[in-house]
Amino acid sequence: MKRPVIALVILLLASITLPHLFNAANETNRHKHRKPVTISGRTMGTFYNVSVIPFNNKTLKRDHLQQQIDARLQEINQRMSTYIANSELSRINQAQAHRWVEISEETAAVIGTAQQISAMTDGAFDITVGNIVNLWGFGPDINLYAIPDEDRIQSTLALSGYQKLEVQFDPPRAKKQNDSLYLDLSGIAKGYGVDQIAELLIKLGYQNHLVEIGGEIRTGGEKGPGDPWSIGIEHPQSKGRSVQTIIRPSTTVSMATSGDYRNYFELQGKRYSHTIDPTTGYPITHKLVAVSVLHDSCMLADAYATAFMVMGPEQTMDFAKQHEIAAYMLVKSDQGFIPLSTPEFQKLISSAHKK
Repeated sequence: MKRPVIALVILLLASITLPHLFNAANETNRHKHRKPVTISGRTMGTFYNVSVIPFNNKTLKRDHLQQQIDARLQEINQRMSTYIANSELSRINQAQAHRWVEISEETAAVIGTAQQISAMTDGAFDITVGNIVNLWGFGPDINLYAIPDEDRIQSTLALSGYQKLEVQFDPPRAKKQNDSLYLDLSGIAKGYGVDQIAELLIKLGYQNHLVEIGGEIRTGGEKGPGDPWSIGIEHPQSKGRSVQTIIRPSTTVSMATSGDYRNYFELQGKRYSHTIDPTTGYPITHKLVAVSVLHDSCMLADAYATAFMVMGPEQTMDFAKQHEIAAYMLVKSDQGFIPLSTPEFQKLISSAHKK
């Protein structure tokens, strides 16, 4: 699972340029060429960046818009954060087994979607993996100096599993099968947050926008007439940052990325990834180092990217083709990193430039 959060996607906000007016004939369209206004802040243990294109003759009230964005993100956090003691998710984690915990429709919907993805991926995506991640030292209390023993791994694994969680929608509530079951929505909540802020902007009239939370992105409209937003996929390297591929989606799209090349530890000459396979309780060992997913829903892109990092390149390619998911993978080889992408990914991008 993606813990801690890795922002693998480089937003090319600094390089955004809008067409200039060349003569008076363009005066009537001058507001269509206004530069984006960027709003940034903190949420979900990471940072968010929102860019909007002001519309028509209306002046964008930046402070007021940020207040609305922050209020919506705070609402989501209050429901789905494991770091807030009285959040809805924390109340589930603190609850005794076999007792229903009343939650909001919103939290129930996200948990329900997570459960569906878990079933589709045979448990490669699993929001109950938190205790195993913590056991390996990749949780809130980082401890990268020891390998847990086999007995602890197996006993923790036995108390985990999405099948041990039940969610209902009318009324919205959740129930665990054992006291120790620990839910963590970090592999899906950021994507959900991106979707919700994008929907908020649309409701407020900002059709042309870009929303990013911790590397998960959703674009709306375009940054200028005939000029789509540009999104960079990062080249995998443990230090520094460079761009592997630039995509300019020709339609509104979301992108989520997951990878394991920054968060790991080495012990006795062996490297241990932070990505834990929920089905085995051990870090992944395959050659997939990063995967990006394009989808209408950033929430689904987020969950699929998390699952694909567990599944590995061959299984991911088969699954993505079967379900017509746009995926772009970087696979480690003796010659470097090999890019692989599904037909759906190629269909959704209008151009790509390999660095």
